[in-house]
Amino acid sequence: LAVAGALQPLMTPYTTHRELVAWQQAMLLAETVYRETADFPKEEIYGLTRQIKKSAISVPSNIAEGCARNTLAEYVHFLGIACGSIAELETQLELAICFGFMKANAASLGQADRAARLLRALRRSLKARAADEAG
Repeated sequence: LAVAGALQPLMTPYTTHRELVAWQQAMLLAETVYRETADFPKEEIYGLTRQIKKSAISVPSNIAEGCARNTLAEYVHFLGIACGSIAELETQLELAICFGFMKANAASLGQADRAARLLRALRRSLKARAADEAG
């Protein structure tokens, strides 16, 4: 099923994903997560620690992949995946706090919130643009 406007080439004011503030903040989030999970219990290295790192890496990776795609519809799709990954990450960070692996004021939580807000705003904006282009 073809979505109206889905075959339109992606025209973005950004040259690369590196110029997107959402991507920059997602990269900072991944860095912060890696730093803060370094002290998690060693028995969690293949459990929660691994899941947290995987989710954190997924966010900027999907923003970059979406930006590199050929259509606006594909871009929005990958931003949706990134939104899912950041929601998953926030849940995992909250579990880490419940288990006593992180403090409630961990920098990762604030950074996740900032990155999520930017990501959702970017996705909303591009969805609106896609709707306008569809007529």
